[in-house]
This record gives sequence, structure tokens and C-alpha cells, in this order.
Amino acid sequence: MPWYLRILWAFIGLLLTIASTFIRPALLLPTFRDDVQTIQQVSVTFQIGAVLFTGCVGGRYVALFAQAAYLALGLSGAGVFYQGGGLEYWRYPAFGYLLGFMPAAYVCGRLALGRPRSLEHLTLSCLAGLGTIHCVGILYLLITRFQSLKELQEILLVYSVYSIPGQLAVLCATAVTAYVLRLLLMY
Repeated sequence: MPWYLRILWAFIGLLLTIASTFIRPALLLPTFRDDVQTIQQVSVTFQIGAVLFTGCVGGRYVALFAQAAYLALGLSGAGVFYQGGGLEYWRYPAFGYLLGFMPAAYVCGRLALGRPRSLEHLTLSCLAGLGTIHCVGILYLLITRFQSLKELQEILLVYSVYSIPGQLAVLCATAVTAYVLRLLLMY
């Protein structure tokens, strides 16, 4: 991929990550009474989808650069993180998961563009990226929040366990979207 396309994809990945921070997905879920379907919001944002999508379409270095730029913007004081921004953001429990964006984007991009294009392969690449985000986030919580086991358990439930189902739904949509786009772009 030429250098100017890499810069373009990195910029697109940065914009997607910023914009998707504030967009929450919704699912149409069937109910088993009164034959009525309801729309229910998922407890996550599309942010992880943007990180993984950049890796699936742009590759490892493009995705890594986009996420490094996102973290730099947020730490510099731009309110691009979900709860604002600035240097003090490292104190939030979610910051470890944000740190996980960089290695996750790299892993996802490496796996996605390292083999022939298939929906299964892109899905596995996204799963590896999601696992990387959670591993880094949990490690960060263990290092910074290990004052009490009860507090650590509560934070892990909120930031990892409860968010996994919604993130898996976003991951599936991301893999399908990346697959279709790569088919259209013929690579």
C-alpha cells in the first residue's frame, strides 16, 4: 500500500475512533410475549469496532498509528475519550482498556492482512484484538487498582464481563463490514 494511502487510512481510523466513542449500538431483540419486538441499546459503544475495523482494513501499522494518535489527542486534553480527556485520565479504570487499543489494533491488523481474505479469518482477527484489549485493561487494573479484591472484582465486572456480549455483537458487525469493504476494494 502506498504511503499516502496509509496516511489516509490512519486518519480515517482516527476519525472513526473519535466519532464512534459517542455512538451506542442498538439491537432488535425478539420478546416471547405479545409477539412484539423491542429495540434495546447495548452497553458498549462502537469504539472497539472502529479500532478493529482500522486493523482489518488498514493493517497493523496504520491501525497502530491511528490509535497512538487517538491516545495522544485524548491525553493532550482534547475531549475525545468517553469521559473527557487530559493527563489525569490515567486514573480512570477505563484507561487501561484505552491503552490496549494500540496493541489490539496491531494484532488485529497483523492477523487480518497476513492471510487470504475470509469472513472467518477477519472475525478471528477481531477476536484476537478484543482479547488483547481486555488483557491489557485487566493488567492495568491489577497494577493500579489492587488495593482491595472486592473493588477489583466490581471494576472487572463493569469493564470486562458485562461489556463482552455487546462487544461481541459489535465485533461481528465489524468483521462483516470489513469483509464487504475489502471485497469492494479488491484486496
